[in-house]
Amino acid sequence: MSKDKEPIFRVIFHNQGQVYELYARHIFQSELWGFLEIEELVFGERSQVLVDPGEEKLKTQFDGVNRSFIPAHAIVRIDEVEAVGQAKISESKGHVGNVMTFPLPPGSGQ
Repeated sequence: MSKDKEPIFRVIFHNQGQVYELYARHIFQSELWGFLEIEELVFGERSQVLVDPGEEKLKTQFDGVNRSFIPAHAIVRIDEVEAVGQAKISESKGHVGNVMTFPLPPGSGQ
């Protein structure tokens, strides 16, 4: 990747039983403990003739959002990519593989 080109990150995370795949220019550890911040969401430039309803739903959902705070335990994967792909929401398939929720200590209020 060229040094003068700003990186693009694909962020995949769980949210309310769904898996979100978004693209952002900036990702960093939040001052809010246990959260990652994503800023400058990027959506693919598509022809107005061909509109993806999933991506349009995400554009509407994140319209006016300057940055989003994602719980670290919800993050599935973050990749630095060459180009913006298609943002999408898909249904979570439940417990897949060996990834489980991080256990909380007794008396933590949960």
